[in-house]
Amino acid sequence: MQIILPDWNAPQGVKACTTTRIDGVSGGVYQSLNLGDHVKDDPEHVKQNRQALIDELGLTRPPQWLSQVHGIDLIEAKDDGVCREADGCWSQETGQACIVMTADCLPVLFADGNGKRVAAVHAGWRGLLDGILEQAVAGFDKPENLHVWLGPAIGPDEFEVGKEVRDQFVAVQAQAGQAFTPVVGSPDKYLADIYQLARQRLEAVGVSFVSGGEYCTYTDAERFYSYRRDGVTGRMASLIWIE
Repeated sequence: MQIILPDWNAPQGVKACTTTRIDGVSGGVYQSLNLGDHVKDDPEHVKQNRQALIDELGLTRPPQWLSQVHGIDLIEAKDDGVCREADGCWSQETGQACIVMTADCLPVLFADGNGKRVAAVHAGWRGLLDGILEQAVAGFDKPENLHVWLGPAIGPDEFEVGKEVRDQFVAVQAQAGQAFTPVVGSPDKYLADIYQLARQRLEAVGVSFVSGGEYCTYTDAERFYSYRRDGVTGRMASLIWIE
């Protein structure tokens, strides 16, 4: 199974990864390691893909799958097999994986400096604007000791948004204007750098150790699903847990 490991200095014992779309059983537009059960893929294929991931990573407890709604709520991850509505989860339990699914939105993984608490967050532009990263950071004791990884998301050359999106971000944080580039020939359209927006938000609440942000799900069709590119498509998963 082809997975991506974060290039970061998280504490020993913290494990994390993001899946690619490679090495699964789904077919058609979902080819092949689709982990989303809400995108009209064959449920049996999704079930097999999820089990293959669990087996590949050697997870000993059921991971916390989420029903994501572009909000800012985070829940404590449980191993009871119940899918819960939230856009992030956290855990202090050994072996309990936190998972978010994406296909252009930004997955963000958090680990505290002593390796005792981890979290995973799904940050689309709405969640990012409304403060889901700040919500996640607030659950940790010392933001300055946090390690954060920005997983694969739509890149800054492909994420076109309207002026109203830019204006909302700038109204919250003036610095956000630096993350938007006007689209030539398209008035009131901008290219948004979701990685830069996330870094700005994290820096504002005292987080220094931020890595990742080098992928583009839209342009790398071989490895990544992209909702903006394909419309109907699968989902990757980003996971973090304490070994």
